[in-house]
Amino acid sequence: MKPLSRRSFLKSTAVLVAGTMAAGKVFGANDRIGICTIGFNGQGGSHIKDILGKANEAEIVALCDVDKRVLDRMVSAVGSKQGKAPKAYEDFREAVQDPNVHAITIATPNHTHTLITVVACKAGKDVYVEKPLSHNIWEGTQLVEAAKKYNRIVQHGTQSRSDNTLIRDMGLIHKGFIGKVMHSRGYVYKNGNRFAIGHGEPGTPPDYLNWTLWQGTSPDHPFMKNKDRKDKPGLYVHYDWHWFWEYGNGEIGNQGVHEMDIACWGHNRGLPIKVYSTGGRYAWDDDGQTPNTQATSFTYEDGSMVTFEVRNLGSFQEADGGDCGNSFFGTDGYYVRRKGFFDYKNKPIPVNDPLPEDLDKWDRFFRAVRSRKEEDLPVTPYDAHISCVHCHLGNIAYRVGRSLEFDPKTLTFKDEEANKLVKRQQYREGFEPVA
Repeated sequence: MKPLSRRSFLKSTAVLVAGTMAAGKVFGANDRIGICTIGFNGQGGSHIKDILGKANEAEIVALCDVDKRVLDRMVSAVGSKQGKAPKAYEDFREAVQDPNVHAITIATPNHTHTLITVVACKAGKDVYVEKPLSHNIWEGTQLVEAAKKYNRIVQHGTQSRSDNTLIRDMGLIHKGFIGKVMHSRGYVYKNGNRFAIGHGEPGTPPDYLNWTLWQGTSPDHPFMKNKDRKDKPGLYVHYDWHWFWEYGNGEIGNQGVHEMDIACWGHNRGLPIKVYSTGGRYAWDDDGQTPNTQATSFTYEDGSMVTFEVRNLGSFQEADGGDCGNSFFGTDGYYVRRKGFFDYKNKPIPVNDPLPEDLDKWDRFFRAVRSRKEEDLPVTPYDAHISCVHCHLGNIAYRVGRSLEFDPKTLTFKDEEANKLVKRQQYREGFEPVA
């Protein structure tokens, strides 16, 4: 990594000064939280819709996207709904400096999640960041450190942590309701818009897309046109970046991180000491790199295990709780998400504990922003990081093609090839996500 230049230092100092000022905001009961959503051609659109429905709590004061068409369209739509148009930004670094912005929500591609979060924390903004919060293991450590260092509220976009039934049931599992859990299982059997994505060739980015900003942490790569899909601007843009290692994390880091988070939540063992993953990109003839079928196993210091499956080719009839789910196997019984607790004669085990308070993910985020208490979050940045590390570990084992031993204390492998994948080898200058 290149040393920090004087110009970069002055810029970062300005950010910290602005952050110190912004961090002094104290919300009264009737104050609305000023929100800027960054990236909204996909999940970010649901952020905007949900926040508009909570007008007593928050107001969308700014929007930021590198696609001018997407940005202009949403600014107009939000302005019509609110009666006041939000300010438009192309560059997230400018958006986080807006004094009217108190918190940001991030739904950009995975490779910019940590970068934008760290920059926002330095600017004194609270953050709701979509899953996964990091593109690699090292980035996750920087995000956790930034939240702590700048005393910011950072919430991870795994909304199952706000499900009051799961909150109760995971608590019961931790208390030994089905004995000691020795095996936990998660799976994603989705197809939906998962299909062959076509082939690419170098081309010119459309004039409405800032390709440099879109690449973010990634060094310059050619914009790739999609030879087979004329309905898309390019091979990566706007969704299929998920299936390339440079920008995404495959299905295990897409939908999979939701179920992985529940698996880690219930299993409650921290990080594993061994990981193995196998699979492939079967049936499809395209340029995608990540597997559409993947089976991963994690082993922990006490010998317990988590297994995780990904399949995008259909055939979901054998699933035990829908096309995405989790199950936990203890010494005295088992638990299946959406079905409940059972003994090993398959007899339901009744639960008499009451459900906790029913709050959605935004209620919890806004409460934490106002209280400044991490305990008001549904999941801490550190625990969210642990779940994301599992996804990264699975992908690293898949990419090197062998079983790996992992040290949870140093976050390194006993394998030099694997260690090269703990962190991006080269970051774009000025876009290093350092806390």
